[in-house]
Amino acid sequence: MTIASGVPVRDALDSAGVAIKASGSETPRLDAELLLAHVLGVRREALFLDPGHEVAGPQIREYQSLVRRRAVEHAPVAYLIGTRGFRRLDLAVDPRGLIPRPETELLVEVGLELPQGASVVDVGTGSGAIALALADERPDLRVTATDVDEGALALARENAARLGLDVSFAAGDLLDAVAGAAFDAVLSNPPYIPDGDRAGLPADVRDHEPPGALFAGADGLDVYRRLIPQAAAVVPLVAVEVGAGQAAAVEALMREAGLTSTEARPDLAGIPRVVVGRT
Repeated sequence: MTIASGVPVRDALDSAGVAIKASGSETPRLDAELLLAHVLGVRREALFLDPGHEVAGPQIREYQSLVRRRAVEHAPVAYLIGTRGFRRLDLAVDPRGLIPRPETELLVEVGLELPQGASVVDVGTGSGAIALALADERPDLRVTATDVDEGALALARENAARLGLDVSFAAGDLLDAVAGAAFDAVLSNPPYIPDGDRAGLPADVRDHEPPGALFAGADGLDVYRRLIPQAAAVVPLVAVEVGAGQAAAVEALMREAGLTSTEARPDLAGIPRVVVGRT
């Protein structure tokens, strides 16, 4: 993308949108708008208040650089601007952690149903999205977050400190990080993409997000096979996010582990996305 020095916002967006669309993005105009809003230091809506406003100098050069990284390197927009909205929070995101998705809000909704003062652990917290949303919306809950990846845990801690939210953090594999502690519920968005699906993923996911947060064996169920029996042995409620077509298998794993009541909750597309098991 080449933009002459000093061009109106509308022209900068049009040129960037063409370049990003050619790279295969499904949301080229939105990508262009989010990147320009970031460069200008304004909310996206402000771009439409004065579309003739000129972008020039260092700002246009920064914008060109970000658009090139999006179009050529397929870098995720969230990593380029450094933030992602999740429920009521603006979370800092970078390659240390998975970018939060809207579907994961279903797990937060399960946590919001817990009784007053309940204790909950978010296993594999990544950026801290689930744990921090619960601490924000239900400050009565006692929230703990774990991750085996020290980089991801550092990112979650940074988000908690910046947002001023009270969450305890522990490093370790699954529930080993909090062995001996008592909880009322385990929530988790574990890796669930089958290894063989790697090549078919969008480049911004496959090449930029942490593989340890994405892939989980031949059928994508490896982490569930370890986490569900471990969790069912110590808590009365387990809720996990699952991939398309995995809900029935995960419900079966929950019943085998002694969680006698299970349900699959659909996302906005109607795909069973969160499986909840209770004793």
